[in-house]
Amino acid sequence: MDYLYILVFLLFSAAMVLGGLGASRLVAPHMPGGAKNEAYECGEKTIGSSWVQFNVGFYLFGLMFLVFDVEAAFLYPFAVVLREVGVRGLVEVAVFGAILIVGLIYAWRKGALEWV
Repeated sequence: MDYLYILVFLLFSAAMVLGGLGASRLVAPHMPGGAKNEAYECGEKTIGSSWVQFNVGFYLFGLMFLVFDVEAAFLYPFAVVLREVGVRGLVEVAVFGAILIVGLIYAWRKGALEWV
């Protein structure tokens, strides 16, 4: 019986998505033209080709930012319950931080943090 509720929920969700897509196809105006088919960036006309290859260092730098941003998200709840977790929690967070520091040193030595 519990699975019936899940099935009904999934069917209702699928119907809502398909209904919204169908309604937008029926109601929304469809007038392709020169301006709509033109590539743009932030409202500015592009200069040259839109298929420019970027240096992989930009992506690596962005991934490093995400890693340390997630670290901050994990450390905040720990700081809130510091007194409740005691020494064991402190050791676990120290191991977590050490792993991240090793990763940072590795990325630094590989040159992933160079902005050139």
